[in-house]
Amino acid sequence: MKIQVKAKTRAKEEKVERLDRQLSLDGQTAELPSYKVSVKDAPERGKANAAIARVLAEYFHAPSSNVRLLAGHTSKNKVFEIID
Repeated sequence: MKIQVKAKTRAKEEKVERLDRQLSLDGQTAELPSYKVSVKDAPERGKANAAIARVLAEYFHAPSSNVRLLAGHTSKNKVFEIID
């Protein structure tokens, strides 16, 4: 399953929130489920991306190896894939 993620870095607590509205990537609204993921890590050298993947794995009860970042490596808006 592919999902859109709006990243919130340097947060006080780590959490995942399901968004009612769809995120817009490149000015177009995508049809993917949207989530806001807050992590404590800073966006430096991939640390925040790794933390987001870890938090998503916990949220979806999936192994960390089944969560991949597909797009948005340096953006706040990202696309992740969670493999069942």
